[in-house]
Amino acid sequence: RSPQPDALVTSGGTESNLVALLLARERARAAGARTVQVVCGTNAHHSIHRAAWLLGLPTPVTVACHAGRVIPAALDRALATTAGPALVIATAGTTDEGLIDPLPQLARIATTYGAELHIDAAYGGPLLFSDTLRHRLDGIDNAISVTLDLHKLGWQPVAAGLLAVRDTTELEPLTHQTDYLNADDDTEAGLPDLLGRSIRTTRRPDAFKIAVTLRALGRTGLAQLVEHCVTSAEQLAAITDRHPALRRRPGPIGISTVLLRPTAADELAATEGEEAGDAHVADVRRRLLTAGRAVIGRARAQDTDGRVRLWLKATLLHPDTRTTDLETLADSIAHTTP
Repeated sequence: RSPQPDALVTSGGTESNLVALLLARERARAAGARTVQVVCGTNAHHSIHRAAWLLGLPTPVTVACHAGRVIPAALDRALATTAGPALVIATAGTTDEGLIDPLPQLARIATTYGAELHIDAAYGGPLLFSDTLRHRLDGIDNAISVTLDLHKLGWQPVAAGLLAVRDTTELEPLTHQTDYLNADDDTEAGLPDLLGRSIRTTRRPDAFKIAVTLRALGRTGLAQLVEHCVTSAEQLAAITDRHPALRRRPGPIGISTVLLRPTAADELAATEGEEAGDAHVADVRRRLLTAGRAVIGRARAQDTDGRVRLWLKATLLHPDTRTTDLETLADSIAHTTP
């Protein structure tokens, strides 16, 4: 909604987050501050903490989450005791569960304390293609910068990262001039100056494949693929809930991610301890992978009793997945035993 938005092509979400924190640091310095304080949830991607370390920023202030999402009141308390410029990190599509932080509430709290907002939407950003799903990202327009990665729900080979900024002037700190690449007279004569468009010098034409996909499918075509993946996750959740040998992590599912575990793991946990139950989940995953039957992730997340347990993480990203495929996956998980 800005009159002059802009975006950079990056190698992925990690680089986009790094550049976002770099720009925030430079804005703080331009305003007379020494640095910027990053404030993020326990659900934030690990690249946020790594970027703060690489940039020499203070250790990020980490606020509590409930059911995988940042607690607004916890952010309010953190910002109330944070001195100087602050950059709040919200996540639209968490790594472990695909959940979306309460963006409108977090944006209002950030504004109250004069903090800036960066949204890591590496996973969830493509929901914007869909008229029926884009409301899940309400509040994203309050961000000063947004991380996107079309390597996920954009079906692009790596690298396909983007960093979108509210206004093109936000990118001025990246400006760099060296005569053999972007001499002033060449730039004035109309030659493109890309050196100030990245922290990298040599880079591949990654924008080309993204442009081809957008040209071939259009927003409507991409929206249909995204919607199919979201629907597939909802179907897998329903199949899991009906399956006598599987249990889904309670609560809402993520964008296209479902956490589940065999009930056999719960039985082991009850008789032999939690470690035995988690070990069963990990073993099932490895057996499925080595047998070539399923590539499925793993995540640790809180259960209804407050205990943190290991879950199988099914992230649905194939736009041609059928219900029978999901039923086969569920049965494969249930019937895989150590």
